Amino acid sequence: MMSSNIASGGIGAVWSTIKHAHKQTGVIRAARALLAMNSETGFDCPGCAWPEPKHRAKLEFCENGAKTLMNATTKKVLDEKFFGAHSIAELVSWSDYALTTVGRLVLPLMKQENHEYFKPISYNEAFEVAQSWFSQIKGKERAVFYTSGRASNEAAFLYQLFARCFGTNNLCDCSNLCHESSGVALNNTIGVGKGTVQIDDFVEAQVIFLIGHNPSSNHPRMLTTLREARKNGALVVVINPMFEPGLKKFRHPQDLFDLVGPAKEIASHYFQVRVGGDLALFNAVAWWILKSANSDESILDREFINQHTEGFPDFKERVLSLPIDDLIDRAGVTLAEIEIIARLIAEHDRVIYAWGMGITQTTYGVNAIKAIVNLALLRGHIGELGAGLCPVRGHSNVQGNRTVGITEKPSEDFLHRLEKVFNFTPPTKHGLDVVDSISAMTEGQVELFMALGGNFLSASPDTEKTSAALKSVDFAINVATSLNRTHLVAGKNALVLPCLTRVERDIQSGLAQITSVENSMGIVHASRGHFAPIREGLHSEIAIIAQLAKRVLGPSTIDWQSYNDDYARIRDSIAACIDDFYDYNERLKNPDGFLLTNLCARRQFPTPSGRAQFFIPHAVASETSEHDLLLTTIRSHDQFNTSIYGLNDRYRGVKNERQVVFINEEDIKRLGLKAGMRVDLKSCHQGVLRTAYGFRVHQYNIKPGCAAAYFPEANVLVPLESVAYESNTPTSKLIPIFIKPSDASMPARSDGAAAPCNLSMAELAGYGPSRK
Repeated sequence: MMSSNIASGGIGAVWSTIKHAHKQTGVIRAARALLAMNSETGFDCPGCAWPEPKHRAKLEFCENGAKTLMNATTKKVLDEKFFGAHSIAELVSWSDYALTTVGRLVLPLMKQENHEYFKPISYNEAFEVAQSWFSQIKGKERAVFYTSGRASNEAAFLYQLFARCFGTNNLCDCSNLCHESSGVALNNTIGVGKGTVQIDDFVEAQVIFLIGHNPSSNHPRMLTTLREARKNGALVVVINPMFEPGLKKFRHPQDLFDLVGPAKEIASHYFQVRVGGDLALFNAVAWWILKSANSDESILDREFINQHTEGFPDFKERVLSLPIDDLIDRAGVTLAEIEIIARLIAEHDRVIYAWGMGITQTTYGVNAIKAIVNLALLRGHIGELGAGLCPVRGHSNVQGNRTVGITEKPSEDFLHRLEKVFNFTPPTKHGLDVVDSISAMTEGQVELFMALGGNFLSASPDTEKTSAALKSVDFAINVATSLNRTHLVAGKNALVLPCLTRVERDIQSGLAQITSVENSMGIVHASRGHFAPIREGLHSEIAIIAQLAKRVLGPSTIDWQSYNDDYARIRDSIAACIDDFYDYNERLKNPDGFLLTNLCARRQFPTPSGRAQFFIPHAVASETSEHDLLLTTIRSHDQFNTSIYGLNDRYRGVKNERQVVFINEEDIKRLGLKAGMRVDLKSCHQGVLRTAYGFRVHQYNIKPGCAAAYFPEANVLVPLESVAYESNTPTSKLIPIFIKPSDASMPARSDGAAAPCNLSMAELAGYGPSRK
């Protein structure tokens, strides 16, 4: 059990960064890169999407951002010798950590059906092979185009244009797996699928809620913002099933006084909620506020409610009819804790609600976010300085990708603009998201899978089913900077096309190119590579897309080569299609970038009625299933998304291991387990048993009845069919599991079909909804 006195950041972060730099780049090269990252004339961090403050430090980065950068600037390369020495079957057996840290991809690779090794080829050969594959597809909708959040605005826009010119809206992305629930909930309630705050609002806030996420490991630069807010008197309220030591105290690793002086407190309040209990919690808080308003009407912001919202009378009636004892039981908190949270909201005018995937990746994730919005609407905590809604996005440009058109459900207006600007008829039928793409592959309805970055297999649920689905596809094309598990599995025939990273200089037709990204608060800014490419001739993402489009689409009204030669022309086309990007190239010259319009920040709500909508809670089915614990998947500290930088998790006390399950002392005793023993984790859905083998029990301060394990190792337990209502997001943060002592005869990992389920019907009941 970790001590609650540990602080995040500090000497530990500095030393861990130095060690990683020494392994990957060398300390001097690392220092040069860190000075350029997030600077006004440098490149954007390839890690999280947290924005830069107005007054940037000389070293504007965090530990995880630095490790992500070290991997991008590594001197280690995967050349012809490497792929001649290691078969695909051998590489599949490597750990995710080994694959992440082995080095950069520097040459195009081809995998041919029934061949044991990747074959190095030239880009031209690869483009010719890809052209042939696209020509063999029996229907345009039998191709799937996936995108990670790493792609720049320019690359993402060109990629979606390529896919739609080809003839499909099958443009799934990592948003389908993370914050899709946020977009759905916010669009339904306030009319905009993005947050409403800026970084300055945090400094002005009186109360900041951190709900279902762990900034100390996942986006540590947020801790600097929170530290400043605490200096100004703000209260920081954490709501999370696990106790995260890094959220209690913080030592700024770039502040000498912080390194040697006392650690700064981050969390003023910490409430441990039951896994999946957030919807009940926020409805209970609304119940308390409305109940109290019967005797003190001033608790509510009546002026805001009357002028800017609708649905309040029905909302009030419904919430007050909810059985409070049932809500408290589901939330896993006490009535006294509900009152504390409610008073923090009711007694302060400037409140920010920030949440992560602990909310979005649950069965009722969309409704839980709507319940958060309800609280903001009751008190008018939106569109005012120091108050608002903040979904904390994980990847550096995942929000920007959506803004410029990466979506399987494009709006009619966007398609009309594409048709007008580019003189072609784009498809109108909605495409496949990630979950539906995997299902379509499984059913033999997908012939070609293409990924622009990312690690589709390790990011997706139901590892064995997803692996089998990817293997069944005839052709796969991955554009990537480093090797990952998807490249080893996807496609009977496959191409892996290496590309420049964000940190490398991108020269096209003799001109140094810049790209742009959008941070999680809607600010678009430039990114400029500083380092020479790791190998001469390495193509950019944009060049790869443009050359593929030229060959696959043939003669066209679109001058793909001009986009390849000058990225400013791509930005001109984006501006022609999306009004918010007017004067794109000129505005991008501002070192701080430019802010995209968000009407909600002005208390204007672009819903059909022009008013923000109260969400009226409905009955939630009782839990009738039997299970040992409710499992949530988490990242380790030495991890960013699916990239594993090390095997330690120093804040949680884990060393040199990832096959770990975090369980409360009370549950360890109840289940007859012992700390340190090996166990198998089992989940069951729709009659199929899924097993994650050989996890070590780690005693930890987590809510009784709950457990946690790292992804992607625990993704095998997440049923593909168990998804959040409305958003179709996998329920990776709400998995009913059984725990059994580990069977030493079982394999450490399985790559076949899931075994038939042999649990009783009582054990099978209610294991998670299917959207279908």
